Amino acid sequence: MGSYTPSPSARAKRRASGTARNRPAAAYHLVRAAIAAPSLHNSQPWLFTGDAPGVDLYADPAHRVPLADPAGRELVIGCGAALFNVRLAMRHLGFVPVVRFLPTPGNPAHLARVDWGPYGSPAANEERMHRSLRIRRTHRGPFSSTRLPEPLVDELREQTRAEGADLCILEPGRQRSRIAALVREAETFQRSDPAWRAELIHWTQEFTGSRLDGVPLASCTYHPDCVTLAGRDFVGLTTSLPQTPEVWPARTGIVAVLTTWRDSRLEWLQAGQSLQRMLLYATAHGVSAALHTQPLELPRLRAEVSAALSLVARPGSPADRPPRPRDVRRADTPASG
Repeated sequence: MGSYTPSPSARAKRRASGTARNRPAAAYHLVRAAIAAPSLHNSQPWLFTGDAPGVDLYADPAHRVPLADPAGRELVIGCGAALFNVRLAMRHLGFVPVVRFLPTPGNPAHLARVDWGPYGSPAANEERMHRSLRIRRTHRGPFSSTRLPEPLVDELREQTRAEGADLCILEPGRQRSRIAALVREAETFQRSDPAWRAELIHWTQEFTGSRLDGVPLASCTYHPDCVTLAGRDFVGLTTSLPQTPEVWPARTGIVAVLTTWRDSRLEWLQAGQSLQRMLLYATAHGVSAALHTQPLELPRLRAEVSAALSLVARPGSPADRPPRPRDVRRADTPASG
């Protein structure tokens, strides 16, 4: 007798049936997915509460990065990325999420409510992105010098637009050079300022003691190829940057900016969801990305770019090693609410 292999839709129905019988375990699955999202310095600035109909997402002010993010803008973007993961995990379990953004007008910390909607088998693309949750990581090293295929670049742009933001690719020229100069100027200032350096070191995992957030020290290796679009110095090794090379390094990756229509709390949530959708799609295709927000953290430099610019992203094929599974932390079961 031949073996039987259930179809993807049959497996999804089976997961949905189990989810309906055990909502607390399902809510835990959602939160485990959520906390794999990227956030500023891996600050993980989210809180979840759960009940039978769904989960609520709140901003956690205790995990705001006060000097770099006084308005909580990057905090909300990180929460938006976590929200996309919740939606994706719910799709994996065989349900259509029903999302309400900013559901409590008097409570700006209440960012979203996600209820279990009707049954719906997940699409193949959603399942590929779900499998990428544990291996997606922010890339802090050089990329391969081979440019990403244009069809894939177009697909990354489409994934971003599907969540309400836009991904604009900066080709060689004045605009790309200006963005690089702003990143470099901001990074130079932040490295030279003792308060900024102290805040960054505070979020480096070796110095966080028993805390479960922060950037792992192993991810902070310095790479000379990363000076054109400067990365952060998480361990405070230097207060200056090497001289900008005359020729743009081939291993920089593609330079892109993620933008929204406006610069409001709702658009920050959109930016986070768009970013995470793009990153997971990229990961599923063997692509990582470096992220830069330094010039957006200094008011005098932010005034020189569009108010709706959310971050600078550099997608590319990693040159060092394949993505490793993420070290997921803060995996608390959502509190009953």
